[in-house]
Formats: sequence, C-alpha cells, structure tokens
Amino acid sequence: MLRYPAALALTLAVEIPAYAAALRWGWAVPWRRAVLCGLGVNLATHPLLWWLLGPWTAREAYPLVLLVAELAVCGAEAVLLAWWLGRRDPLLAVLAVAANAASVLAGFIYASA
Repeated sequence: MLRYPAALALTLAVEIPAYAAALRWGWAVPWRRAVLCGLGVNLATHPLLWWLLGPWTAREAYPLVLLVAELAVCGAEAVLLAWWLGRRDPLLAVLAVAANAASVLAGFIYASA
C-alpha cells in the first residue's frame, strides 16, 4: 500500500496533465490556469479521501466504499472546476471521472507491481 506522500505524488503526476491538457484543448483555458485547476481540485479532495478511506482498506466492503468515495470526489472536482472556470458544463464531470479513473488505475498498477 502507498504511503500518503507517494499516493498524492502519483495522483498529481497522473491527474494534473490530464486536467491541464483537457482544459487547455477542450475549454481553451490558459495552460497555467489549467495546471492550477488540476492541482487545486486534487489538493481540495485527495487528503480527505485518503484519510476517510484508511479505516476501510482491510475490510470486505472496501471496493464498494472506494467506488462511492471516488464518485463523490469526481462530483466535488467537477463542481470546483465549474465554479473556478465560471462554466456550467456537464462535460467537466466526464473530465473528472476520466482523470480520477486514470489515477486509480495507476495506483492499482503501482500497488500490484
């Protein structure tokens, strides 16, 4: 299992480029702002998610708890992006799901190696 600094670093390494590229090319957000949005949503959600999931990792219900928690994070990140960018675009939720799915997959790959 990853320790928190490594988990945060992995998440940021995967999600910041995903958010930045999509926001730049899909929404014409300037690069610096796109990168800061990717960083910001993760700093707002990752610590809380990590500490809330900790007690569940060894339990049988962990996969379901993880799924529900990640969906909540995706919703929160989409709302934050919409607020920061001043846009009401449902595709921001799709972006949040894609970025979070990529980082969860990276975490699973790392943990199984």
